[in-house]
Amino acid sequence: MLQQIAQRAPSMSGVQQRMASAVLAHPFRAATASIDEFAKEVGVSIASANRFAVGQGFRGYAQFRAELARAFESTLAPVERLRSGLAQVALNSAELMARSLDEDQRNLQLTREGLQDAACEQAVDLILAARRINTLGYGASAYLAGLMHHELDAYCGDVATLSQMPGPSHAARQIFKLGKLDLLVAIAMPRYSEDTMMLARMAHERGCKILVLTDRPSSPLAALADVVLYVHAAKQMSATSNAAALACIEALCAAVARRTPQAVERAQELARYVMPWLHMNKAGLRAGPSVKGADQSVEITKGRPR
Repeated sequence: MLQQIAQRAPSMSGVQQRMASAVLAHPFRAATASIDEFAKEVGVSIASANRFAVGQGFRGYAQFRAELARAFESTLAPVERLRSGLAQVALNSAELMARSLDEDQRNLQLTREGLQDAACEQAVDLILAARRINTLGYGASAYLAGLMHHELDAYCGDVATLSQMPGPSHAARQIFKLGKLDLLVAIAMPRYSEDTMMLARMAHERGCKILVLTDRPSSPLAALADVVLYVHAAKQMSATSNAAALACIEALCAAVARRTPQAVERAQELARYVMPWLHMNKAGLRAGPSVKGADQSVEITKGRPR
């Protein structure tokens, strides 16, 4: 529709051209503002705004705006859910928190019911077979990607999080190094990040295997995946729920641990290395800073490690 408006704009009258320019420059605003608001902002009459919509083949501005809003459906859906939630009978904070937890429980149950044996096995196979693993996500999914990196790090030799790079262009440099023996774990929940999509496409072009965690088959990321794990993420008072996604990540990493050769030995060795930075007992004493001897008894005085 925007392309059609751009093509027709040169033959429009001055007022109609002004409307076309405003819609093309600010389509999101045109899709969300009332006819009164948008006409006032553009500096035209309501009648002119209606005539503009009719000139594009619609019955009026309301139908024109509804069609324009379809392009922003995934972006606007959380706003409409929030609007609906705030319009409900007022609840106290405890009741609101309980309702939110109920939503998370439902998402977890639906995610569990949707697990498919083949997809789960293939996901673990991809992780264990990968020479190098990169996790990817932006927005709230960046934190999920970081947590997945943290969980996999104990069992996989080469794991990195592209989301922690200074920017997408630096992440693209790492994507350039990937190949058929490597794995990209891409996480995208509504609202989907264009950066995630772009980098996943690059990894796909490189022949890299792609494991996707997303919310539905219509997610733009699903088409690029070798394996998809679906996570229910609906939430009324926010754009998405991260609880089920985090639980799914932890469950997947538990399955990886179960199939990792010498998993106990690897976990024990990792614990030995991080022990100097861990709180050691109820008295607030810590182990000494040296890795050497961390698996041996640590000599401690009453106040400080020695």
